[in-house]
Amino acid sequence: MTYAITQTCCNDATCVAVCPVNCIHPTPDEPDFGTTEMLYIDPRSCIDCGACADACPVDAIFPADRLPEPLREYEEINAAHYTGREPAPVLASPTFHPWGAPSFTRSLPADFAPIRVAVVGTGPAGMYAAEDLLLHTNAEVTLIDRLPVAGGLVRYGVAPDHPATKGAGDTFARFHAHPRVRMRLGVQIGVDVTPGELAAHHDAVVYAVGAPSDRRLGIPGEDLPGSVSATSVVSWYNAHPETGADAVRPAAERVVVVGNGNVALDVARVLLTDPEALARTDIADHALAALRDARVREVVLLGRRGPEDAAYTASELLALKHLPGVDLVVDDRDPRTGSAVDAAEPGTKAALLRGVGRETVDWTRPPAPGRRRIVLRFHSAPVEALGAERVRAVRVTERGAAAGTEIATGLLVRAIGYRGVPLAGLPFDETTGTVPHEAGRVAGLPGSYVVGWIKRGPSGGIGANRACAEETVGTLLADAVAGALPKPTGTAHEFRRLARSRSGGGLVDARGLASIDRAERARGREAGRPRVKLATLPELVAAARGGRPRLRG
Repeated sequence: MTYAITQTCCNDATCVAVCPVNCIHPTPDEPDFGTTEMLYIDPRSCIDCGACADACPVDAIFPADRLPEPLREYEEINAAHYTGREPAPVLASPTFHPWGAPSFTRSLPADFAPIRVAVVGTGPAGMYAAEDLLLHTNAEVTLIDRLPVAGGLVRYGVAPDHPATKGAGDTFARFHAHPRVRMRLGVQIGVDVTPGELAAHHDAVVYAVGAPSDRRLGIPGEDLPGSVSATSVVSWYNAHPETGADAVRPAAERVVVVGNGNVALDVARVLLTDPEALARTDIADHALAALRDARVREVVLLGRRGPEDAAYTASELLALKHLPGVDLVVDDRDPRTGSAVDAAEPGTKAALLRGVGRETVDWTRPPAPGRRRIVLRFHSAPVEALGAERVRAVRVTERGAAAGTEIATGLLVRAIGYRGVPLAGLPFDETTGTVPHEAGRVAGLPGSYVVGWIKRGPSGGIGANRACAEETVGTLLADAVAGALPKPTGTAHEFRRLARSRSGGGLVDARGLASIDRAERARGREAGRPRVKLATLPELVAAARGGRPRLRG
């Protein structure tokens, strides 16, 4: 029996490396790697060894005959990827790959003195870069984050009802206590320590600061109370310490989300999921309490283009079709929507909407009582948020109606993308929201590098950062061998003292991070949950101090 890759695939290709018969594609060496929504197992070649399932960091791989009911479709999805393709060549042995000549593209000469590399940001991009350096070189790595806890978007960006995806954080966490790693959490570069000071104490600096801001709609009324960004909503339900417990008020019966990417689907799903199901996750306590009291019965997802151009992945759409107690409906007032679904080629995202109920929604009426639902409204863009003291409705475009139509709502969420922000001391491209670079090397700043969304823009999930980090680390090591890295003037010990003096007593190291983890898990055990996150900066720092951490020199 073959295995199948399912919804939570992170695309980091760990499974490819362990497959003995080359049945998982696309591989990092193939041109379409990074362009497909997920990886796929060829059922004609799979030998049912299970090596891929053991290696998968997000528990996305299952034996096809044991797929849970909501994931049964993935057996066919995996097989469909290989329709019309030649199977991988049969190997002489089913146990070993036919290895080529060894190549060590990310390594330093054996007699090369250890270099000190600072990685700013502890999300997936930063941790893939750190992992690459630690596994392939003798480099010493300083992990820096402005928050007193590590994780980045794994901790604060993944929806709480996706625990398997959050499992990637456990893979990264094994490096937190690595003997060549020093953790300096609670230090903000550009505020507490300048980029120049950071560079003076390290041979190289890798910036993995992500894209923490959001894109604006640019419509009247966008700044009314009740109009929020998806970044705020995601941070709110994930207990980000810089987002207050009252940042989101899900009191309305209908919520309108502008955008139809995966983040928009996450927001819709969390707002409508049974709170008792969310109570078994690590959702923020304040969000869980608010959702238990909420009256949300309908979430409308606005897509500017048609279903054939939707930004969400097929796997996330499939998940919505299986959400317990929640109906999925397509608003077919615009005839282009139904035509696109009916004419869609099998296997496309538009084709997945066949069988989904269609309805000409009357937006003058409130959501019907009873079951909750998500409405997909395509070919519709917001033109104005209406209201006096807070949002009461949003005016959207509608074919055949010059004035558009009003959709009543008390909560408008913009989910049209993330955006990078300038970092003091680094160049910045306002158009792309990224730092200009050459294969990860910051333009005009020797010894400075970028990785992740601040490098390539807000595209790609967790696993996309692995290849991105490989490129940046490869560039960094080539510069090191060429003697192009500036020589640091300060020591690691001196940087520790500098960071501690600037952090106002909030500096956290690996022991403090472990203490935070123990505190959250202990709270979780008391509540019958995997963990209960500490939701404020003082709580996090206090928990770190509870372990009486001592900073490593």
